[in-house]
Amino acid sequence: MAHGLIPYLAAALAAASHIGAPPNGATAALAVPVVFVQLGFMAMGVVDTLMVGRVSARVLAAVALGNLYFFNVSIFASGSIMALDPIVSQAVGAGDRPAVARAVQRGLIISLGLGLVTSALLAISPFLLYALHQQNEIVPDAAAYLRISIVGVVPYLAFGVFRQTLQAMHLVRPMVWTILVANIANAAFNWVFVYGHLGSPALGVAGSAIATAISRWIMLVLLLVVAWREIRPTVIPWLDSSISPKPLWQMLRIGIPIGAQQALEAGAFGAVGLLMGVLGTVQMAAHQIAITLAALTFMVPLGVATAAAVRVGHAIGAGDDARARAAVRAAYICGVGFMTITAAVFLSMPHLLSAAFTRDAEVVAVASLLLPIAGIFQVFDGAQAVGAGVLRGAGDTTAPLYVMLGSYWILGVPISAYLGFRTSLGAAGLWWGFVASLAAVAIVLLLRIRTVFGRGLRRVSVESVG
Repeated sequence: MAHGLIPYLAAALAAASHIGAPPNGATAALAVPVVFVQLGFMAMGVVDTLMVGRVSARVLAAVALGNLYFFNVSIFASGSIMALDPIVSQAVGAGDRPAVARAVQRGLIISLGLGLVTSALLAISPFLLYALHQQNEIVPDAAAYLRISIVGVVPYLAFGVFRQTLQAMHLVRPMVWTILVANIANAAFNWVFVYGHLGSPALGVAGSAIATAISRWIMLVLLLVVAWREIRPTVIPWLDSSISPKPLWQMLRIGIPIGAQQALEAGAFGAVGLLMGVLGTVQMAAHQIAITLAALTFMVPLGVATAAAVRVGHAIGAGDDARARAAVRAAYICGVGFMTITAAVFLSMPHLLSAAFTRDAEVVAVASLLLPIAGIFQVFDGAQAVGAGVLRGAGDTTAPLYVMLGSYWILGVPISAYLGFRTSLGAAGLWWGFVASLAAVAIVLLLRIRTVFGRGLRRVSVESVG
């Protein structure tokens, strides 16, 4: 199901790119391969869900909880690495190759430190999951999934550093081939370890985690092999200035708000997922199906946001404010236009999409209630993703942090909790809070963009801190 959606999603994005001004085509030319990489990365989780969904609802719920926890504790680290977006793209636009190498090497140092923190949080997952009142029947399997996932944390973050760098250089073809091979490997390893083939025992949840960890190492090693000619100048020679504390801290000052933004967003979605777990195993399994599909389509505006960050960064580095503003318009047309199309799909065929993941009638029924709500928040989700990417390309990372704090945690989560537990809406009520929070974020970020791009744009520098 997931692999069948990928060409449809890319085609829909390409169609959206033809609306309006010529810069839309330039955005789509970069965004389409980036979207393919995003979708391929997301497809690994979808394949895991499809594989374990055929085992039992309990196993599906355990993997859902494991994935939920993993991404909520790793999102801060992977988001912080996105400091590379404005730094590298603006350096490329200015033709400053030494600045690119320093940024990559500092990114690797930061990713290693954040990887250690992430691994520690994965190791203590059983205590936290029980403290959050998750179902006793699924916590042991979810915890096993997370312990095995520690093996893949370092390659996951290191791949992110090189991925952000290559995207900023408009070199996305190596990543396309890498993600394609990694997905094939992930599906094959799932088949072997989840069900027990080629001499392996049927490991269920643990098998899914093993497959994903192996695939993350394959992604990193293969990307280094395929793109070594482009990556080598960024890591060899290793520069003494790359370990200078003050520029490292300045880079973290750019990256930490991005990581915090993404953690707040993922945390809000994660909080609703945990609340769904309190409602029951069926609701949790249905939530995983619906959120997997919503997250899959979200990869497209997220890819457009990356393209926007790169194009805005290049224009600012080159001192071309007019081109930067044109990139903003193109990104909104592509990202929001695409999500309007997918909203129609979610609204028109929720049962068909849900039934592709499981044969459990109860799970399908609940997931079919959630998908139309996802269809409604699709447009707002696309707009807020694009807005965050545009501001990231300009180096404005702090203001969006406060926007997301207020919209997700002061507005959205309380609305979800009230509707989910104080009304008869139940699982659907929890999801209506998403609509309120995403709409608020989208509107306020657009207003922020008008302010930032209405004044002079300056290149981000981490070297001037004395």
